[in-house]
Parts: sequence; structure tokens; C-alpha cells
Amino acid sequence: MTHDPAAHAPDLAAPSRAAALDADDPLRRFRDQVLRADPELVYLDGNSLGMLPLAAADRLRRVVNEQWGGELVRGWQHWDRLPVEVGDRIGGLVGAAPGQVVATDTISVNVFKLACAALDARPGRTVLVTDAGNFPSDRYVLDGVARLLGGELRLVSGDPMSGLTVDDLAPHLTDDVALVALSHVDYRGGAVADLAGITDAVHRAGALVLWDLAHSAGSVPVGLDDVGADFAVGCTYKYLNAGPGSPAYLYVRRDLQEHLRNPIQGWWGHEDMFDMDAPYRPAAGVARFQTGTPAIPGLVAADEGVRMLAEAGVDRLRAKSMALTSYLVELADAWLAPLGFSLASPRDAAARGGHVVLAHDDAYRIGEAMVRAKVIGDVRPPNLLRLAPAPLTTSFGEVWEGMRRIRDLVVDGRHLELPRERSRVT
Repeated sequence: MTHDPAAHAPDLAAPSRAAALDADDPLRRFRDQVLRADPELVYLDGNSLGMLPLAAADRLRRVVNEQWGGELVRGWQHWDRLPVEVGDRIGGLVGAAPGQVVATDTISVNVFKLACAALDARPGRTVLVTDAGNFPSDRYVLDGVARLLGGELRLVSGDPMSGLTVDDLAPHLTDDVALVALSHVDYRGGAVADLAGITDAVHRAGALVLWDLAHSAGSVPVGLDDVGADFAVGCTYKYLNAGPGSPAYLYVRRDLQEHLRNPIQGWWGHEDMFDMDAPYRPAAGVARFQTGTPAIPGLVAADEGVRMLAEAGVDRLRAKSMALTSYLVELADAWLAPLGFSLASPRDAAARGGHVVLAHDDAYRIGEAMVRAKVIGDVRPPNLLRLAPAPLTTSFGEVWEGMRRIRDLVVDGRHLELPRERSRVT
């Protein structure tokens, strides 16, 4: 007889509990505003790629057919202000007043621009500091900047469960540090950094701070202006639902903008982009941190995704996110812990971002079996499953169903039929 670990689970495991939570959800109407091509799919990967808003699909059709197709080059009358306009909307989500955010380039390019600008603004300081476990692209770019400009990248280690703290950083904030670049929410375990405390500590050391908001914007309140952050970067394709490859954004605090130099001096950051015979003169304000021609389809998709989030409200998004991930943790405790799973994220919802990480020795095969069972999360080597219910588009019923399918496939041993690791074809 097959052992069922849910046999003695508490009432939380009853589907009626999920139904009651969905009935009380003030954001439930937004679930009908995204495309659901497969009604059987349980999507728990919102921190990798957000779902497609129906409004974005409609607007993209208009941009392609009416503006690009019909107006051709005259379409720029609709498009030329989009980077700043979309940037201001994103600013509303991350606590930045207008004129401090511009939607442009990728996170990696924006990290490069801001790190170079920080080193230039802090003469005599040559050290960049980041978390040894920070997102790889951020670390790679910072290492490249240090090599290019004759500086040093200093890696600081913290507890992967609780994230990097002020105490972890303090010994490394020496008088040669120009910039500290960290993620607000850890992409691995989901720990939320002390934005205000770390920013204050960095400033007291005479350095600048750059925050990566990729895993917080649209899920966790940020408050850039309130904490006095110097710089921030983020993407639009995760919780902001703007689609694959959509433009990133950067934030530069208003009082710093006129004193900083964009190291990639492209025509879109020029004071007058059509004065093509003149030497480079930076545009006023945050617009100077643009480089080349913006990607219009991605910008209009970002615009629609951000509008949805703004309508939902940051506080309600955070409350829903905490409730969803807490429910997921409860189900994991009841159903998956007896099967060898353990929690690899903070247990306190207030200390956790929008995703939950579960550890299991056979995580890769379980992740592959989840795809076959139409449950989409992602796997992080060597043994982690990352599950991200997006507050705007995921229901409590989907969390319940997804966790039930994971439990059942492990109980049935369906993952054991799969290879232990991804094949490497050369």
C-alpha cells in the first residue's frame, strides 16, 4: 500500500481552504487579465518570466499593425518619450518620484554604466563591493568594470538563508570603496535585504550604493527615495509582466544626475539627438543614461504590465505575495517535508521575497517531472527547487494544486524514471 503523507495533514490541506482564500482575495480580478493558453498549467515561475497581459497583447497588435505597419517612421511621434514615461510609471512601484527612472537597455548594461559612473564620481576610491552569492551577471559585470578601470572587486559572503547583513558588510566598508552593489531580494533563497540599514552604512563610509530590484519590484515594496538610495536597476520581464527580453530600467537619485557621466555615450542620451554634427552633450536629468535606440515593443508591453501593478497597489501586492508564499510553505511542511524536502528560504514571510525555495537531494529529476505534470517552477543547482507564485496572477487554488501534483509525483516515484542530470551534448 502506498504511503500518503497527506493522510494526517491539517485542515490547511483541504481544497476548501484554498477556495476560501481565493474568495477573499482583493486582487482576484487580475487573474482574468492575462493569457492562459493551457488551463491545466500551474505556473509557479513568476520571478523568471511573468504572464502575458491581455492589454499588452492588444496594444502590441496596434503598435505593429497601425503604428509600425501604417505610420512607419511617423510612429516615433508615439514612441520617443516612452523610455522616460515608462520609467516614471516604474518609479511609482519602487518609491521613486518622477524624473529618476528611465527604461533602457538590460540590467547588465545598466550595472556597467552605473558602476563606471560611481568610480568616476569617487576619485581615489577603486573598490567595488558585492555579495559573493549575488546574481552571476551582476558579479561578472562588476568584475569586468574593475579590470577595465584598474580597480578591485571585493566579494563579501553572508548567510544564504538570511542574506547579507550590515554586520557582514561593515568590515569591508573601508575608505577605498566607491560602490556597494547588492540585490534587494536574493535570487536564490529569497531573503530580503535591509535596504535602509545597508544604504545608511554605505553612505556613512563615504561610498555609493546600487540596488538590483529584479526580484522585488512588483512583489516587495522598495522605497528608493525614502532610504536615500543612490542607484538601482531592475528588469521588466519578471513580476512586471513585460515579456522576454523586455527593456530593463535604472534609477539615479535626482541630486546625483547632473554630476555623473554615462560611459556609453549614445545618441539617445544626447541633449539633442538630431544635432548630429555637435560633440556629445548629455541630456538633462536621468535621460542622459540612455544609450541607443529603445526597443519599442518591449517598452509598450512594460507600460501595460506596470499599469496593472499600479492599479493593484504595492501594499496589496505585498500582502497577497506573503499570503501565497506562506500557504505554499504550510503545504510543503505538511506534504513534502515527509518526502525529504526542506525549506531553504526564510520562514518568516516578512523576511522573504516573492519566491520560496525547497531543497531536495533529487531536485533536478523532480523539476523535470514537474514539467511533465504541468507544474512550472525552476531548478537551481545543486539541489534547489524555486517556486514563485506571482501575486497578480496566481491563485491560492493553483498553489494547492501545484503542491498536490509535486507530492503525488514524488510519492508515485515518477521522477525516478528520469535521468539524474541534464545531458550534455557537444
